[in-house]
Amino acid sequence: MFRTVEGDAMAHAPAPRAVLTDFGGVLTTSVIDAFRAFSQEISGDPGFATGLFRDDDEAARLLVEHECGRMAEREFEAGIVARMRHHGVDPGAQGFVRGLQSRLRPDTAMLDAMRGLRARGVPVAIVSNSLGDDCYRGYDLAELADVVVASGEVGVRKPARRMYTIACERLGVAPEDTVMIDDLQQNLDGAARLGIRGLLHSDGAETVRVLDGWFSPAQSRGLRQVTL
Repeated sequence: MFRTVEGDAMAHAPAPRAVLTDFGGVLTTSVIDAFRAFSQEISGDPGFATGLFRDDDEAARLLVEHECGRMAEREFEAGIVARMRHHGVDPGAQGFVRGLQSRLRPDTAMLDAMRGLRARGVPVAIVSNSLGDDCYRGYDLAELADVVVASGEVGVRKPARRMYTIACERLGVAPEDTVMIDDLQQNLDGAARLGIRGLLHSDGAETVRVLDGWFSPAQSRGLRQVTL
């Protein structure tokens, strides 16, 4: 059984008409696993990087500034490496951003699922907190989604409601007619405040199964009404 932010009652609600999806951790392999592998390599503690952003106020501030587009990768990288060194950890030549990104790979099943949804006429938006100036390099976002709402471009980050509002407005759909796919519960909680149902992603095969149940070809026909 998949998990929604509202539980079983929402699972039996009418099928959504449009899809909002996270990028890192949904259309790629797990960001959480990448954080843990990177942290283990540089510090011997798989929880180091997560703890840094949770417990170090300056590291948390730098992340917000970068993800909201107010700080370029170069400045963010220098600041984060300084905070890591302050805690006795040196990421070496790979740095933080490249060290993390190098551990992410495309999730082919989820990428195929997005292409399939669009082929069925389902409006799709990528709603992503961007980390790194070129975090989407190598991905054809125009093939995967009708619109892309990246935090670095719109100046706010998930779980701010404005992120989801922008996506729904650009797709031309009502929030209550959409589902948000994300690997972090707090991002689904933010979407839920607008009436957007949430699908917590942890396994690509299960997520694809749920999407196929909602968006069969017969159910999806004629759905596309995208305002660009």
